[in-house]
Amino acid sequence: MQIQVRPFKARDLDPVIGLSLRAWAPVYESFAEVMGPEVFGRQYPDWRTSQRREVEAACTKGKAHVWGAEDGARVVGFVAVVLEPEGGAGAVELLAVDPEYQGRDVGTTLTEFATTWMKGAGVTLASIWTGGDPGHAPARRTYEKAGYTALPLVRYYKAL
Repeated sequence: MQIQVRPFKARDLDPVIGLSLRAWAPVYESFAEVMGPEVFGRQYPDWRTSQRREVEAACTKGKAHVWGAEDGARVVGFVAVVLEPEGGAGAVELLAVDPEYQGRDVGTTLTEFATTWMKGAGVTLASIWTGGDPGHAPARRTYEKAGYTALPLVRYYKAL
């Protein structure tokens, strides 16, 4: 397997949306388990539609810098980076790897690529957000492997 990271192309949109929804399904299953069905249903009434819109916006609206990871001609992951307007800071806004390719360092390759790109763009502080639930454990391992430091945060929900 030879992963190549290259700029996002318009033809990548459908494959990127598809792999993202497959990749994030276990995350939302984890959220549902942790939050319970009532709170989860209120917070994420249709997570697939909202995630599809978020990925599409990141890839097409011009705010994010987006790259795809390819294995041959197949798009197997993507990363979207947003730079702060004031400069000096940047964030990995979205990152997903096709479940068939998870555990093969594709996420690490994308994270390291994005980090190196941000540094070259003059960023002095890079960040990545992820969840503390069991479904995000692989993402946390990937980001820590790439040298990011976690700041534990807690968000509480209550159905009213």
